[in-house]
Amino acid sequence: MTDDELAWLDATAAARLLHSRELSPVELARAMIARIERLDPALGAYALPMPEVAMKQARQAEDELMRGQVTSPLHGVPIALKDLCYTQGTRTMSGMPSMRDFVPEQDGTVVRRLREAGTVLLGKLQMTEGAFADHHPDVRTPVNPWNAAHWPGASSSGSGVAVAAGLCHAALGTDTGGSIRFPSAANGVTGLKPTWGRVPVHGSFELAQSLDHIGPMARSAADCGAMLGIIAGADPEDAIALRDPVPDYLAGDATQLSDLRIGIDPEYASGLDPDVQRAMDAAVQTLRGLGAQVLTIRFPDVTDAVADWPVACAVETAVVHEEHYGRHRDNYGPALAGLIELGRATSATDLQKVWRRRRVFAGRVTAFFEGVDLLLVPAQPMASPTLAQMASLGTDPEGFTRLVRFTAPFDMSGHPTITLPAGFTAAGLPVAVQLAGARLQEALLVRAGRAFQGVTDWHRRHPGA
Repeated sequence: MTDDELAWLDATAAARLLHSRELSPVELARAMIARIERLDPALGAYALPMPEVAMKQARQAEDELMRGQVTSPLHGVPIALKDLCYTQGTRTMSGMPSMRDFVPEQDGTVVRRLREAGTVLLGKLQMTEGAFADHHPDVRTPVNPWNAAHWPGASSSGSGVAVAAGLCHAALGTDTGGSIRFPSAANGVTGLKPTWGRVPVHGSFELAQSLDHIGPMARSAADCGAMLGIIAGADPEDAIALRDPVPDYLAGDATQLSDLRIGIDPEYASGLDPDVQRAMDAAVQTLRGLGAQVLTIRFPDVTDAVADWPVACAVETAVVHEEHYGRHRDNYGPALAGLIELGRATSATDLQKVWRRRRVFAGRVTAFFEGVDLLLVPAQPMASPTLAQMASLGTDPEGFTRLVRFTAPFDMSGHPTITLPAGFTAAGLPVAVQLAGARLQEALLVRAGRAFQGVTDWHRRHPGA
């Protein structure tokens, strides 16, 4: 196989070749490192490539696999980490120049689990400042490989770009208001935001504790399921991590969905650009073709959840940055500083009102999934906006509300979703849809995603093809 062919392998497909000894982990890692060195100077997906670490891990994986020691479904597969995941002995900057000297003394839980699973760590991926909306003015924004004039998504921008451009086989992202889903949609990759607490957040830089989710971004739903199986589960270092058993996320019949009821709310899924509407309509037909019963339903009103999200996020962010912000205020970019100031200015009374409305909304969403198995919604109402359009979003409250309408509610409620490539615009930009499910129903989301991707090829297309 050529180096390009190796780069476009699904993570699970690469794993099959590695585990059958048809492909060497060293050969694959070397090819990926060469590709990063060749392409990433133009794309800027990596905050810190780690070729020496990758080659050391690849040699170890090769030795283990040659002995028939397969530790996990992704043993030997090259992956990359969003640069807020603490990595022992390696700078972890979280998109903040004021943290350029921070070197963790130990791995975060998800990094440790990926190391123990035998994956090969290619490096740390670029992100927005502190995982909020914008990249710091002194930090380069990764380039959308489909069109450099368009948004690469936030905050897991580097993760989306790296997977889309074939600079890793899978990546970790985080999602507080849409930061797995936006870059997945913008870059044409698959992203899984799990149930809140499903994946431990110990050893990752926090934006807002009650909203933060860590999840996989990869080429396929199967890849996301394999990666989630490695990083999910209880953690003695993380008291808020859920203790529920971790299932096999790749189990179940993914050739048909005749046992599923999938809801769609035409009122909620409205106000879409024509390309997104066409993708939604096509997705309905695809799901019906797989045997699913697609029902017209009413989803709980998201108005308060969307309006309350900035306040909830701001207060928690202000707490996280309380000490650091006081010492380094002048080194903060305007977006993150503005969020912190909003949090500092919010009264306890106003915050409690937000929390009351949030608990009611989460309860209504939980009750909703007693009537259907999954919900089909857009990932965002448009294909990736231009960088110029995004630059004006801070002064366009209606535009911001429109953008987060299909993402923030599921962070506020904590329910899981999977984002699936579902088409392209006439200009060649990816378009995505999103399936949401009941609490801890990630296996069902992965199964539905696998079925969808078994009869579509949107996820197999790549820039320059």
